[in-house]
Parts: sequence; C-alpha cells; structure tokens
Amino acid sequence: MADDSRRDILKKAAALGFGAIVSTQDAFARTERLSEQTGRLPGQTDQRAATADFFPGFKRLTKQTSGATINFVIAGSGPPLLLLHGYPETHLMWRKVAPQLAKKFTVVAADLRGYGDSSKPAGGGDHAAYSKRVMAQDQVEVMNSLGFQKFLVVGHDRGGRVAHRMALDHPDSVQKLAVLDIVPTYKVFHTVTKELATSNFHWFFLIQPQPLPETMIGNSAEFWLKSRFNGLPPDAISKEAFAEYLLSFRTPEMIHATCEDYRAGASIDLMHDDADLQRKISCPVLALWAERGAMHRQYNVLDTWKERAANASGKPLPSSHFIAEEVPEMLLSELGNFLG
Repeated sequence: MADDSRRDILKKAAALGFGAIVSTQDAFARTERLSEQTGRLPGQTDQRAATADFFPGFKRLTKQTSGATINFVIAGSGPPLLLLHGYPETHLMWRKVAPQLAKKFTVVAADLRGYGDSSKPAGGGDHAAYSKRVMAQDQVEVMNSLGFQKFLVVGHDRGGRVAHRMALDHPDSVQKLAVLDIVPTYKVFHTVTKELATSNFHWFFLIQPQPLPETMIGNSAEFWLKSRFNGLPPDAISKEAFAEYLLSFRTPEMIHATCEDYRAGASIDLMHDDADLQRKISCPVLALWAERGAMHRQYNVLDTWKERAANASGKPLPSSHFIAEEVPEMLLSELGNFLG
C-alpha cells in the first residue's frame, strides 16, 4: 500500500482512538482487502494531503542533492528561514509555529536525510553518509536551489546538531542560528555521567552495531515512538500528528537511517568536531532549552554554547524536550526577537 494511503488510514485509526499496534495493523489489513476488491481506498487523499492538513498554504517539494533526495515544505515571503527537526520526528514538528513564521519569513521546513519522506541512503561502514557534515550539505543545497545563498536556521535536537555543523562549514551562508534543547555533541560525549547515561540512554542504545537496535525497535515501533514522548502535555502531539510520525518512523528504512545518524554522532562527527575545536561559530547563536529537560539539569547550557560560538545568548523555557510542540507561542516570541 502506498505511504499516502497508509497515512490516511493511520489518521482515521488515530481519530477513532486506536492506539495499539494491533489496531493499526488490523486497519491496514481490512483496507488492503477492500483495495484489492475495488481498486481504490475509501476516502483516499492525494499525495499532498498531510501538507494541506498540517501546513495550510505551504507547498510540498523535493530536491535532489548531491547525496540524497530531500523533502520539504515552503511558504511565506521575506528573509529565508530553514527549520530542521530532531529525532524521532520529521518536519511535522514545526506545524504549530511555521504558519506564523511564514508571515515574516520565507519558511522552509525540511526532512533531514534518513527521516520522513527524504531518502535514506546506506550509511556505509564509517557512517559517513549520516555525518552532520553531509546532512548539512543537503540542506545548504536545498536552500541554494531555491535561490537563497544566505539564510537563517533553527534546529531542534538532531536538527540542531546539523545546524551547528552547517554554521561551521558554511559560515557565509548561515546568518543566525537558533538551537533548541541541545548541548554540543562533543561536549556531551566528553562529559558522560550516570545521570546523563540514564536520561539519554537512547544515545548509547542506537549506536550499537546493526541489527541490534533496528531489530528491537522494529519489533515494537509504536511502543518505542510513544516512549520518546512520555510526559508531554496531552495537547502537545495530537493523535493525528502521532499517526503521521508513526507512518514515517515504523519503516525499517527510517529506523535504520536514524540509528546511522546516532552512530555517526558517536564516530565521524566527533572526528570533525575534534578538528574544529579551535574554531567558533561566527554568526549570532540563540540557545533555548527545556527547563524540565535533561540538558538543563546537567549543564549550564548557555556556557556550553559560549564555548563554541563568538556571540551566544539564550534562556530556558518552561517545557520538556519538544519545545515547538509544547510551548509554541513562547518559542515564536523568542525567535521573533532573535531573528528580527
């Protein structure tokens, strides 16, 4: 069954309150039987249904870069602004803030390679295909293809790590950088404590050799995905949004690619970071982090960014990790003040 057909069924299942894996699998089975009988799906939507639902007024496009095919949505006018999501999400995480930002900026919300509807190339023995360097290169090429040689960047979680590398590798492109709820990767791996290993255990689980994490997550993809969102306010991620996340995440290709992202973070990315320890990000940096998150408990987050950037400012927000979905209005206010 095509992804868009599965997307429609997952959304319907979510609206009916189907939460368990068996429920969505049963829904797929019933719909596939109906499709075989009639040649079409009930209530089937076109390929851009999810974009229309979550990003009204945005266009969904793809761009072939030198290493991947990148899926993104775009709308608005004004200075170009690139939004990069984190694990285990997709560009959908920006649905609550992108429409407002598009009133002042030309907003591009993209899926990182390996995530969502972007392609998922093989990682290779050294995981180089998921280094933050090549993931950043993808996004720079997307922006350049749209005519944007200089642009603003906001990155959450893994997207923030891609954006950090982008600011170092492409200083003439990134005008301002905002990072959400992260401490630089090099800092994290060189300051591991018991508390960090407990709160961020997935960092050390996902980097285990293939196929251990892939197999374990694949056997319980919905359970794992729900575990990543534990403790969020009920209205942070709707059933429909979760169904959309699950549609992307449950595939073996995305599960493997996202493990490769973390494997690269613990290997080739550290090599790149080590080589750049004497360099600082030259553009202004805004660090916003979750007051109820692990980074706030374990680090002076702003100080970690002052170590890596020439001009860094920031503050905690009353949220847990998924800031854009938990406190979107507060985030919009902070970004508005910073981005101009």
